[in-house]
Amino acid sequence: MAKAAPSTIAVNKRARFEYHLDERIEAGISLEGWEVKALRAGKVQFGESYVLLKDGDAFLFGCLITPLVSASTHVKPDPMRNRRLLLHRREIDRLIGLVERKGHTIVPTAMYWSKGKVKVEIAVARGKQTHDKRRAQKDRDWERQKNRLMKNA
Repeated sequence: MAKAAPSTIAVNKRARFEYHLDERIEAGISLEGWEVKALRAGKVQFGESYVLLKDGDAFLFGCLITPLVSASTHVKPDPMRNRRLLLHRREIDRLIGLVERKGHTIVPTAMYWSKGKVKVEIAVARGKQTHDKRRAQKDRDWERQKNRLMKNA
């Protein structure tokens, strides 16, 4: 996963809480010019987004890229438009096979810059049950408390 580095645009923390992430894949994304400018300014929210495989292509749904005020006057920006993910045919076919299995889905986990291009890290995931989420929260709280105790000691 892309760590919190200067090249990171956004990280989907909710995905790790809601799902068991099995396999991660880097995908390119098809963007318009105003979207790239907005991403440079950090105007993206994709905590509620998901990936849908349709007609042999992968699309990112529910990603909100807020247009800048200085966007071009002749372009009518749509902040919630569906964006095509750029993957090889073999990868898409493999993902289709995994999604058709019971309980698997594809969620975006991070968005970052790589060699001047925007990349989206997607993960094949299985949904967590409520008790798994509670256990994860309990472990996270314990780690935080343990670090506080060690810091004060």
